[in-house]
Amino acid sequence: MPKNLLHRSALTLLLLTGASQLPVFGQADPIKFGKPDLADFDAKNFVADSAAEAVVLCDFGRTRFETGSGDFKLVFERVTRIKILKKSGYDWAIVKVPLYKKGSNEEKISALRGFTYNMVNGQLVKEKMASDATFMEQQTTNNFIRKFTLPNVREGSVIEYTYTVNSDFLFNFQDWQFQHYIPVRWSEYRAAIPEYFDYKQLFQGYEPLAVQERTEGLTQFSFSQGGSFNEGTAMSGGSGRTGPSSTTVTPRVTNYRWAMKQVPGFRNEPFMTTSKDYVARVDFELAGYQWPGQAYESVAGSWQKIDDELLNHENLGSQLKRGGFLKAELAAITAQHTDPAARAAAVHAMVRKAVKHNGTDWMLSTGSLKRTYDQHTGNSADVNLLLIAALRDAGLEANPVVLSTRSHGRLTETMPLMSSFNYVVAHVALPGNQELLADATDALLPFGMLPTRCLSGTGRLLLPGAGKSRWVSLTPAQRYVNYHLVHLTMDERGGMKGKVHRENGGYAGLDQRETLEKKGEKKFMEDMAKTHEGWSIPAYAFKERETLHKPLTLDYEFTAPGADAPTPTLYLNLVRHFSAERNPFVHEDRRFPVDFAAPYDETVQLNITLPAGYEPEDMPKPTAVKLPEDGGLFTYQVAASPGTIQIMSRMTLRRAVYSAEEYTYLREFYSRMLAKQAEQIVLKKKS
Repeated sequence: MPKNLLHRSALTLLLLTGASQLPVFGQADPIKFGKPDLADFDAKNFVADSAAEAVVLCDFGRTRFETGSGDFKLVFERVTRIKILKKSGYDWAIVKVPLYKKGSNEEKISALRGFTYNMVNGQLVKEKMASDATFMEQQTTNNFIRKFTLPNVREGSVIEYTYTVNSDFLFNFQDWQFQHYIPVRWSEYRAAIPEYFDYKQLFQGYEPLAVQERTEGLTQFSFSQGGSFNEGTAMSGGSGRTGPSSTTVTPRVTNYRWAMKQVPGFRNEPFMTTSKDYVARVDFELAGYQWPGQAYESVAGSWQKIDDELLNHENLGSQLKRGGFLKAELAAITAQHTDPAARAAAVHAMVRKAVKHNGTDWMLSTGSLKRTYDQHTGNSADVNLLLIAALRDAGLEANPVVLSTRSHGRLTETMPLMSSFNYVVAHVALPGNQELLADATDALLPFGMLPTRCLSGTGRLLLPGAGKSRWVSLTPAQRYVNYHLVHLTMDERGGMKGKVHRENGGYAGLDQRETLEKKGEKKFMEDMAKTHEGWSIPAYAFKERETLHKPLTLDYEFTAPGADAPTPTLYLNLVRHFSAERNPFVHEDRRFPVDFAAPYDETVQLNITLPAGYEPEDMPKPTAVKLPEDGGLFTYQVAASPGTIQIMSRMTLRRAVYSAEEYTYLREFYSRMLAKQAEQIVLKKKS
């Protein structure tokens, strides 16, 4: 985005001097840099936080407008103080400040200072951060991180730092995060916004604000005389005065103050996307501006504008027009596969094998697709844009879908922001109105299946033509499928020998193939045997390792010893060997959704041959447990016939995402399922 984002066609002016910021808040700052509180070195003041690795004592930031370099700029100041409680909290002394750069303009950090305080023999020792303790790290073409480290950190240290960020990018108003993984005693943010600028404020999270204030004040800006900026224009914006070479305007300024206190550390939970989707924070988006005497002008993006920009972007849409270098390879595939679906799968396999993903995820390519193919490596966009181009050259209808990965954060369809996206995959339209999404970054990922990291709600399908682009669901057709068919024989000591047929399909198949690829078959089986006490696995065989669209199958034999001597009573609890042993939902409440990424289907079928002379005395009763709104079902059945027992346990979760309100039901569902699976079968030897 160009530096002068707010182009003023009817207002020719030059901002000369910094704004004279009039007092906007009556409250004193909640922290004074360089003045730690001696009470923060008393261990008894942190008994309530003893489980935490560190505590944010105070985090204070403010953003205001100034003038300089011929334009408005944003100035963000921050002071942070943290108490280190454990060695695991040392990483809080490594601070990362995000900075943005575009062309010759860049955000700059200044007034950076830091101290570490330690109490040594009853004396407070203060150590200054060295100037060489900072360095810059590039993340993307436009995004950088300024990283610095506080010195001599130990258990009990108090660290503090302060810095200022000067930004010419008015769209990049500083966001603020109140909640972190460690407790926060006080977090406060202030913002002073002149009437010329309209920013949307987007709050999220589940913690209450302790302070929420809004007051009106005045601020001054001085401009050189020129163009249409005359006294009348200045006056129309409020009080204004002119001089021989400058004009001073005094617009209204809205002063915001938000604060939270005693904020609990954010708790990671099983089956969630990124924490930044749920922590307490406020984000800002520039919606528009209104200069004195001028009409309001919206600068908020629209999806149509973003669609057009991406379709014409040098490193996205434009790359797709430069295919054609794979004609020979694609001609052979086209000749061999007349069915469009089979042809698409063959093209996908060709790209998947020809180019390796380098581990970097982004929606823009690093260069030409031919270079990617020749170098046999690239980021996720290099790989998937090559896939789209190859599909098109093979005579198929393929287009890009941009999305936000699970770790990148939630995408909001009502907020048109280019920054919402960080990934691109292929959309393939097949006969019969069939639509498939494809990704070639994973050598073990079959055609028509997205990596788990991409299962994040919706993506934007970019189609040529005004208004043609649309949203598409990323909810997969595939599930996590785990199936066990077990035949085992018991002896009178409780020993077992058996044969197991296991199938892992869909995303479970992908997970198991990745583990198998990493470990190898021998280590894979050794690790599996370790999860079953006393088991020995003398023989095993994997099938369909390379047939990615089919379940990975494993057939193996096992033996498990029993007691030293025969016993008249045997207690069987066998389902636990082939299913989950613990409820993943240990906490009583949850404030955000449970996101499995894909539905689940788990089946265990046991056929047990009893030792001669034994018969069941006590067996679990059949049961069925349902989730509300047809969200899932667990069934358990057991039947006995002379010399044998059959058990069937099946759990189905029909949705990928369950709301926070459904969490209690889901937790109880798992509890009742595991309790039923843990019920024992009692065998008695006939007298």
